[in-house]
Amino acid sequence: MQVVHTISDLRAALRGRGRPAFVPTMGNLHDGHLALVRQARPLGEVLVASIFVNRLQFLPHEDFDSYPRTLQADCSRLEAESCDIVFAPGERDLYPEPQTFTVTPDPALANILEGQFRPGFFTGVCTVVMKLLWCVFAGSGGTAVFGRKDYQQQMVIRQMVRQFALPVEIVTADICRAADGLALSSRNAYLSAEERARAVELSRTLAWLAQTALQPGGELAALEAQAMQRLRDGGWQPDYLVVRQRSDLQPPGPETLRAGQLVALGAARLGQTRLIDNLEF
Repeated sequence: MQVVHTISDLRAALRGRGRPAFVPTMGNLHDGHLALVRQARPLGEVLVASIFVNRLQFLPHEDFDSYPRTLQADCSRLEAESCDIVFAPGERDLYPEPQTFTVTPDPALANILEGQFRPGFFTGVCTVVMKLLWCVFAGSGGTAVFGRKDYQQQMVIRQMVRQFALPVEIVTADICRAADGLALSSRNAYLSAEERARAVELSRTLAWLAQTALQPGGELAALEAQAMQRLRDGGWQPDYLVVRQRSDLQPPGPETLRAGQLVALGAARLGQTRLIDNLEF
């Protein structure tokens, strides 16, 4: 396995290797990341993973400085999964000058839910993903794998790739969960033992919301408010718990409030840790 840090070294390592399959990450890898790597393995001729904590997608009060950076351990785990190339640039490698050109996503999709509570987040995501895709796929096409846990993010990226006609197929991998149902996340490491035991309440509340949303006679807005209150009563600070159409993340109307077209999404803070999750139904 090669570990490279500059764009020129990455392109040299890729030269003549065929179509890449690519998994972008921010490192501190867990089993969910490794599941993406395993899914990507047969989708290309050379398997590339990136590790880069992207300052552009963190708000000033968020955890950019404290975000876990575990490059050596990450590389060991990737090598065990037969990854071919790890692209681990420093900030000056990926942004050798201030990134004054950015990618602004469609506000109808990017300024709701996560975008409402983290303004500018998806501009940072789109900018770094666009740059990483060009670093990996310049002169060729290929496949990139993203996790479904970041539901809105993978929709934004898919729309960006389509509108810019990038020669990249976006594949979405299912959420990996712990035995109790908690979605795996690098930020789970912030949870205390007590908080970790309670963290599954988010996925359980989303499951309750999905189940009750399809029952006749229910008022969706009232059910969403009840789901929020369930978490508040448990000591959480929820940002949103909603039911949306899978197609565009807009609230469903009577004609689309049916099984197979919906997703329940939630974001909430437990102690100092913000968790997100979703459930298609």
